Amino acid sequence: MSWTLFALKIPSGSDWSAADRKSAADRKSASSDVARSVRKCFKCKMADEATRRAVSQIPLLKTHAGPRDRERWPVRLKEEYQALIRFVEQNKAADNDWFRLESNADGTRWTGTCWFIHELLRYEFRLEFDIPVTYPDTAPEVAIPELDGKTAKMYRGGRICLTDHFAPLWARNAPRFGLAHLMALGLGPWLAVEVPDLVGKGLVSHKERQREATAE
Repeated sequence: MSWTLFALKIPSGSDWSAADRKSAADRKSASSDVARSVRKCFKCKMADEATRRAVSQIPLLKTHAGPRDRERWPVRLKEEYQALIRFVEQNKAADNDWFRLESNADGTRWTGTCWFIHELLRYEFRLEFDIPVTYPDTAPEVAIPELDGKTAKMYRGGRICLTDHFAPLWARNAPRFGLAHLMALGLGPWLAVEVPDLVGKGLVSHKERQREATAE
């Protein structure tokens, strides 16, 4: 599935209409609202300062449409891809590339990989999620099936538990939050907390070391 991202001409100050200025002011206000929500979230130790800076640069989404809205869902999906591409580019620039995602043809089923570096070793996992019919009012439930049953912060089927902090944050910022925010404020902090704990308990082993042990 390929998406073409269109270049936009940014008008000079004299070309801005009253509607343009109001739209820009609305976007600035929305960004401030999100920043306040994220700051409140960080007080709950959900993520670190680096994540906060990264999230502040992710574009906010505008189209309030889910998979059942056949007319506007493609517009929303394009915004999702644009935000994801921006987030991935930011991560690469900061030498913090940590996930890959791809969707089915209609953008309702997403699969990919995520990884976390712990003590100089890369722990990589497959991930998957479906877009709920009530999206974007409801966040998708990200699943890492291979970790199913290994941590209390996970539901049956490997769906990670994000209810305590992320769910209220998403609810306050819907429909402006999208999949890039789900990764940045949901999955990323979850991995940062859970992977070291699982490794320390011996519930997750580095795959390369597993192969070496098997070979011996």
